Amino acid sequence: MFFDIWHITMFGPIEFILAGVLVGFCVGITGVGGGSLMTPILISLFRIEPHIAIGTDLLYAAISKFCGSMVHAKKMNIVWPIVIWLAVGSIPASLGTHWVLENYLSQSTSYKAVLTTVLGFMLTLTGISIVFRGHIERFFNKFRKNETLDMTQDLEKVNFSAKDKRAYIVIMGIVLGVFVTLSSVGAGAFGIMALVLMFPNLPMIRIIGSDVVHAVLLTLVAGLGHMSSGNVDLHLLGWLLVGSIPAIVVGTLISSRLPEKIIRKILGITLFALGINFILHPVKVKPVEKPTTAMILTVEKSNNG
Repeated sequence: MFFDIWHITMFGPIEFILAGVLVGFCVGITGVGGGSLMTPILISLFRIEPHIAIGTDLLYAAISKFCGSMVHAKKMNIVWPIVIWLAVGSIPASLGTHWVLENYLSQSTSYKAVLTTVLGFMLTLTGISIVFRGHIERFFNKFRKNETLDMTQDLEKVNFSAKDKRAYIVIMGIVLGVFVTLSSVGAGAFGIMALVLMFPNLPMIRIIGSDVVHAVLLTLVAGLGHMSSGNVDLHLLGWLLVGSIPAIVVGTLISSRLPEKIIRKILGITLFALGINFILHPVKVKPVEKPTTAMILTVEKSNNG
């Protein structure tokens, strides 16, 4: 009881707005997905329950990424066949994962441990991918063909390639749907890595645009699923957006003037450390307090009777 009262009085709108500013600023500078940063902050710093943090962050990601998706749509950076086939796999996978969580795991004592362990796994992989981004990109470049194909203009070849590989795209969508619904992490970093490998000649800006649009769809569906289960704190969501949306704009505008590589490495190491911590020390269900007051009243009534 003392912890709950302390928690309520210590953290309020100002702290949540500042958290939104921090995450939004980092997203604007580095492009690292907000889910990778926001969820561990909510759980580790603000002591928000894992399922509430994940559900709230999913809707946060959907709203914050929506503006970016509109920019990519305006600039024609989206390969719609890729987005559609990713969604064909990810949306049903997200709904199915949420159904399993709601009907089988939500009442289990290992519910929070499962969520934080998966979150730790995804954060660890995300941290590694951020720190070693240059090495990973050079590795993927080995798969690129020596053709000088301008996929930005030749939409027919892009669409044909997407249809030819749609089974792989759907499978990738299923994987993303499961892990994003469980952890709110992975829609950005792992989606981009998979698309680069599957479409080696597709310009990076079109891969990013397609991934962002798919991430909006996936996080929105997953977030609404969590909201239907009561796993979204709308007041918390509002304060986070108040801080993050202006900060994303500011971070994007000044990103060229800041040491992005150094900031990326710091973020990557931080996420890796947080991920390892969640894996080794997953959040467990708090022990149920014994209703001592009720027991005393019952004993008194029986004695008086």
